[in-house]
Amino acid sequence: MTYEDRDTYGMYKSHAGKKGPGPELMGADTLIGDDVYNLQDEHLGDIKEIMLDMRNGTIAYAVLSFGGILTLGEKLFAVPWNVLQLDTVNKRITLDIDKSRIENAPGFDPDDWPDMADSSWISQVQSYYGSAPTTH
Repeated sequence: MTYEDRDTYGMYKSHAGKKGPGPELMGADTLIGDDVYNLQDEHLGDIKEIMLDMRNGTIAYAVLSFGGILTLGEKLFAVPWNVLQLDTVNKRITLDIDKSRIENAPGFDPDDWPDMADSSWISQVQSYYGSAPTTH
């Protein structure tokens, strides 16, 4: 399902030849569930949650799920928001990473979330994905 399919308010539909706020501004709820693909067109997972940094008013991470069947054996990954790109042609999110790299990325169990505000955890995740540090 794409973000246009989850658009319950009609914000991405055309009205009198004009479109709503997307894709420059997107509703977070319409992005949850979006598929994430790499540039080789391999499915990497889907967005389970979008984490907001309340200290500076930015989006910090997208939490992706990968693997498992019906959430059994599923692993979650916090991917820095600034390494994700919106693919408006295919209506999905892209991440420029090899599939084997995401499979081996630092992840966590759905029942045991890390302290995403911990500076050492932030540095580890940003380093893994080659993300520039955000200021707080």
